[in-house]
Amino acid sequence: MNLTIENILLVGSILLFISIIAGKTSYKFGVPTLILFLAIGMLAGSEGIGGIRFNDPKIAQLIGIVSLNFILFSGGLDTNWNSIKPILKEGLVLATLGVLLTALSLGTFVWYITDFTIYESMLLGSIVSSTDAAAVFSILRSKSLSLKTNLRPTLELESGSNDPMAYVLTIVFLTLVINQDQSIYSVIPLFFQQMIIGGIAGFAFGILSKFIINKIKLDFEGLYSVLVIALMFITFSATDFIGGNGFLAIYICAVYLGNQNLIHKNTILKMFDGLAWLMQIVLFLTLGLLVFPSQIVPYIGIGVLISLFLILVARPVSVLLSLMFFKMRLKRRFYISWVGLRGAVPIVFATYPLLAGIEKANMIFNIVFFISVTSILIQGTTLSIFAKWLKVALPQKVKKITEIDQLLLDLPKSSLQEFDILPDSFSVNKRIVDLNFPKSAFIVMIKRDKEYIRPGGTTIIKANDILMVLADSKEDYAKVNECLYKLDNTKKIID
Repeated sequence: MNLTIENILLVGSILLFISIIAGKTSYKFGVPTLILFLAIGMLAGSEGIGGIRFNDPKIAQLIGIVSLNFILFSGGLDTNWNSIKPILKEGLVLATLGVLLTALSLGTFVWYITDFTIYESMLLGSIVSSTDAAAVFSILRSKSLSLKTNLRPTLELESGSNDPMAYVLTIVFLTLVINQDQSIYSVIPLFFQQMIIGGIAGFAFGILSKFIINKIKLDFEGLYSVLVIALMFITFSATDFIGGNGFLAIYICAVYLGNQNLIHKNTILKMFDGLAWLMQIVLFLTLGLLVFPSQIVPYIGIGVLISLFLILVARPVSVLLSLMFFKMRLKRRFYISWVGLRGAVPIVFATYPLLAGIEKANMIFNIVFFISVTSILIQGTTLSIFAKWLKVALPQKVKKITEIDQLLLDLPKSSLQEFDILPDSFSVNKRIVDLNFPKSAFIVMIKRDKEYIRPGGTTIIKANDILMVLADSKEDYAKVNECLYKLDNTKKIID
């Protein structure tokens, strides 16, 4: 079936609806939703029952880049700095050195068992060197699986931050494949340029974005989410324009913003969470449509060998070598090794050789697709089993509730207290967003004269206001007291 302007919305909405229903069902079986999205796309494609003819890698790559922007940015916004700070070094080493070692070891294996050149082999290894955070944590949530100590933040940080490294390696080795006479030493400056400029630009755009979001006055709350989308794309495209890694920039920018006080922050977080899910579905459906199952069949044998080597050798070796200088139990290292799912990102990166027109581009794409699918099926369905075998899962009775879970579950705080704002208080005529209000407490209502006001980040506190604050402990209320009055904690609190 050919997609036309008249039926594209109908077909797209039906595929979207089927994907959502299928994703809900998949949780019961512990299968990542992306595998079903890919399957639905393949069934709807030219060789499936849908008969939709789609064979445009350029459009697929465009959809992939846009989708990855939303997925990485949403992941960055949800990253709690306090959670990742204790394991920052481990996570960054896994996201950089771990990815590099995976690419090199797998590339060497591919070069040894195939007729690929060394650069073509390293290109294939680079494309599949990063892990997929969405696939990992959809399984963890579906099985209600909590992990001991800082294992989960480590996996979150690695999965959320290793795509930029894989992207740079892909571009570097693709350049070497295209320019056979070029020395590998000549592309080393490109590598450092991408990473350094990307990191600096991400932090700079994060600071700039916070200033713009909190200072600009928009008439409608919904426009703030649109503003953040615009800032996200500016960060990515501007960084890429000056020669930096756009994916790294938007992730760092999002992590910075996610840990700052922003106007309408909850609205922005919820909007990006929904858009990230939408982009995942659209991305996986598009990649499923792009694949021709009959073209994958000839590469099943070589695909199985490469996939098994990646899962059983390349990934474990890279993790063990990367973490060898850190104090960590061997069981935790093995579990991190097993949580190395390959998802849609490698498939998106595999479109770059297709568009570059290199000789083995089609073969690389089909092998990468097969590796991603087998990784999800083998590792994705056994994450909870391995967590129990290696004893890194928390018992059901002592599972921890993260800050994000607390917010999503809307759990009530332990008590509600009122704060009188006297005329000489520090907070008078200041916006809530400018007070650095503690994250562990919430202003649920403001009583002003005889009216009740629902507060937001732009709400200006007036003299004689009464703030109704919800928090967990006395320490939280002490922080609120200090924040509002900038005095000692003897200021009167009305219960």
